[in-house]
Amino acid sequence: MTLRYRLFLTLPALCALLLAPGCATLDGTGQSAVLRAKNRVAPALVHIKPVKEVYAAGRRTEMLAVGSGFIISPDGYVVTNEHVAGESSQVQCILGDRREVSARVVGTDPETDIAVLKLDVDSPLPWVRMGRSDNLESGQTVLALGSPHGLARSVSLGIISVTDRYIGDSGNMVSPFNNWIQTDAAINPGNSGGPLVNLKGEVIGVNARVLSGAENVGFAIPIDIAREVVDAIIADGRMHRGWLGVTLQEMLAKSDNPDGRGVIISDVDRLSPAMEGGLKPGDILMAVNGTPVNARHEEDLPAVRRAIAKLPVGEPATLSVERGGESLEVSVKTEENVSLRGTQAEFAEWGFTATEVTPEVARRAQLSRRTGVLVTGVNPGGRAALAGLQQGDIILTMDNAEMADLAGFRAAYQAGLEEGRRLIMLFAQRGALTRYVLVNAAAEPAAAQSGEENGANAE
Repeated sequence: MTLRYRLFLTLPALCALLLAPGCATLDGTGQSAVLRAKNRVAPALVHIKPVKEVYAAGRRTEMLAVGSGFIISPDGYVVTNEHVAGESSQVQCILGDRREVSARVVGTDPETDIAVLKLDVDSPLPWVRMGRSDNLESGQTVLALGSPHGLARSVSLGIISVTDRYIGDSGNMVSPFNNWIQTDAAINPGNSGGPLVNLKGEVIGVNARVLSGAENVGFAIPIDIAREVVDAIIADGRMHRGWLGVTLQEMLAKSDNPDGRGVIISDVDRLSPAMEGGLKPGDILMAVNGTPVNARHEEDLPAVRRAIAKLPVGEPATLSVERGGESLEVSVKTEENVSLRGTQAEFAEWGFTATEVTPEVARRAQLSRRTGVLVTGVNPGGRAALAGLQQGDIILTMDNAEMADLAGFRAAYQAGLEEGRRLIMLFAQRGALTRYVLVNAAAEPAAAQSGEENGANAE
């Protein structure tokens, strides 16, 4: 008997031995379980078509996007991703019965990439059951449903590869509070916001991202984390979190001692409660209000961050730390953790866009103050550009009136337009320096002249 012939006879037998359970699952009872799970969730699947507001080069434009979601209540609440529904001027949804209805954004949470919509409907809708994500196992069969590349009502099958994948700071879609469910069920652009489902037909995760350049490596937000955020958004429009202003690092970064407990404070933000309380880089945080915290590995860090985030805003907290072999008790008063992304606005007559200076913006830009309006884009040839305003400038005053926030600046700007003021003086911060910027509101923008000559359409 030739070697090739022996292999021909042996390999099928070996495959049958190793894969028989999986083959039986696909052909028999397992196939029925997959269909039951799909049928329980598919009627509540939502194809989402948001019109996204895009701010670039000092202009506001709109772009049609696509994503997925799922209905969680008979009255039409929908869960999706923040990167799907956030910063949308309008949202249209196609339901499982092919109806197209409008929806409003109830609230978003960029920190976990969760958003909640409310469908404009009068009759009860099918809705999904939420399962649990704290008892998942690698190898468990799951389904990913959604609209990959805009192809609505799609289903893919796979397993859970890892239950608690930690992804470091590698982009805007990374959450400091999430350990991700990694799956080989196909997740593609357009799947974002759709459900990851177990064979009971329960949603155990919210599909959110893929690993660029890889095949069958997708990630979902655990439903236990998503549920907490969704409940907060429905109740109050947003997720409230305590903030101390510390950067945490796993213990293995400092020592390979297997008995090492706590979590390293690797950095302390300026103007933060942690700095005011006396915390220093290198301190080891051992407990929060008497509850021990421990992060030996990177994947332990999100749980510690969530413990800090759950501290009541504006109330004192006691932190137990170790510093140079000594044990200390530090009292801090938490502030609210506000997202990096503030509200944006376009000031078309002057040709620039701006956003509010949130505490996170101030921290990342190392600003000495948390007020003002941050210029996010300037239209070349516009009045703001002609005056010398630049992207990254922080407008502090307008005609000697302090601009504390975006709403105040918008009101002052509108008043100037209505009053027909020709010259308006801004005082702005650029890096470590401050400067005056005189805007000629009557100047003819170069961009407008070019547009008229070429018949250009700003839209």
